[in-house]
Amino acid sequence: MEKAIRVFIADDEYQSRLVIVKLLSRYFSDIQVAGQASTVSEAIEGIQSLQPQIVLLDVRMQNETGFDVLDRLPQTDFEVIFTTAYEEYAIKAIRYSAIDYLIKPIDPTEMEAAMQRAIAKISLQQSSTNEQLKLLHQHLTPVNTDGKFIHKIAVPTTAGLLFISPQEIIYCQGQSNYTEICMTNGRVITSSHTLKTYEDMLVAQHFFRAHKSYLINLHHISMYRRGEGGVAVMSNGDEIEIARRNKASFLNIFKA
Repeated sequence: MEKAIRVFIADDEYQSRLVIVKLLSRYFSDIQVAGQASTVSEAIEGIQSLQPQIVLLDVRMQNETGFDVLDRLPQTDFEVIFTTAYEEYAIKAIRYSAIDYLIKPIDPTEMEAAMQRAIAKISLQQSSTNEQLKLLHQHLTPVNTDGKFIHKIAVPTTAGLLFISPQEIIYCQGQSNYTEICMTNGRVITSSHTLKTYEDMLVAQHFFRAHKSYLINLHHISMYRRGEGGVAVMSNGDEIEIARRNKASFLNIFKA
C-alpha cells in the first residue's frame, strides 16, 4: 500500500485548522495530517521535523505572515497552498506565481481542487515550487517606482508550469474555462486558467479587455481601424475586434 501524503497545517486560528482537518478527512483517505502550528516559529519547527509534502499556510499569523515561514526555511521541497481571509495585494502576487490559495471561509470544492492539483504534482514529480516562490517574492516586492509588477508569471498548462514575461504576450483569447496565449515567438500556449484570471493579473501591465473573449497587450497594437467598435491590428497581424461598449475606454487610453 502506498504511503499517505503528509500534510502540515499552519494557521493561528484553532477553528480554521479544525475546518481544514475535517475537509481533508472527508475528501481524501490517503492524506495524513502530520502536524499543526499556530505561530510562525511552530510552523518552521514542525515543517523541518515532519517534512510534509503539502503545507496549508495561513497568510497572516498573529503579527507575522506565512511568507515569513517560507523565508526562514532553508529549503521548500513541498507544495504550498495559502489560506487567507484577506483580499489584498498578496492575492495578486500569489496569482502571478500560480500558487494555489483558498479564501476563508474555505469552500469545500475549491479545497478539493487545490489538493488534487498538489497531489498530482507530487505524483508526477513535477514540482516547481522553488521557482514559483521565487516569483512570489519578486511580485511582493515590485522594483519599479509606480509599483506595477514587471516580472514573469507562471502559466499552468497540462504539461506543467511555464514561466513567461507579460511583454512576450501579444494577446489572450478565452476559450470556455481555459485561455490561449499568443506569444511574440509565434507560439500559442493553452492555459488551464480562465481569461478573467489573466485580466485580473495583467490589467496593470497595460493589457486591455477588448472583447469578452480577448485580452490584448496595448504595447503590441500596430494599428486601430475604425468601425462600430473598431479593430485592433496586433503586431503579428492578427485582428482583434473591439466591443462597441469598450470603444470609448479603449480610445481614451491613447489620448494625450
